[in-house]
Amino acid sequence: MKFFVDTADTAEIADLAATGLLDGVTTNPSLIARAGRDFLEVTREICALVDGPVSAEVVALDHAGMLREAEVLRKLAPNVCIKVPLTVDGLKTCKALTGEGTMVNVTLCFSANQALLAAKAGASFISPFVGRHDDNGFDGMELIRDIRLIYDNYAFATEILVASVRHGVHVLEAARIGADVMTAPPAVIRGLFRHVLTDKGIEGFLADWAKTGQSI
Repeated sequence: MKFFVDTADTAEIADLAATGLLDGVTTNPSLIARAGRDFLEVTREICALVDGPVSAEVVALDHAGMLREAEVLRKLAPNVCIKVPLTVDGLKTCKALTGEGTMVNVTLCFSANQALLAAKAGASFISPFVGRHDDNGFDGMELIRDIRLIYDNYAFATEILVASVRHGVHVLEAARIGADVMTAPPAVIRGLFRHVLTDKGIEGFLADWAKTGQSI
């Protein structure tokens, strides 16, 4: 499973990229606003930090407006992936852009039927929001299972990008189901490294090493 980080914080992206575990980045208008920087500038900088896809979201709601914004965004770097909402105009834009060879991430997916439509429109990635789905009384991971089954039934090439990931259990379940990608905030990714027994083991080794009086 590919790991994307969901942030516009370039320092966090650079640090995680240095681990060799980062396969891409997702951003959205809310994350850009939190970064407090120029949208085009920060997107260009992020694209230089990773080799994989960097999702940059359009803010227009109509097809013509989305295409205009996409034209600006895809000129920033070859690894820009245009992010569009799962609406009629969003899928029209998806079809047009992927037909020209541009990567498209269809976002704000909350049903398997929506995911089916996105795949038929040629989406490179579909982003089901599991955490928000859970918040509203649904089972986010059951949605991922349904999408995986449908995509496998018809051999769709669209990759399932599990979004709105809140904790390590979401990551584990997404991997068990066979999702192609998960995107999570930096804190969630860093949390995957931690385990109380790992910390305890390191403490014990260091204590024993200190008793030897040696150094390397």
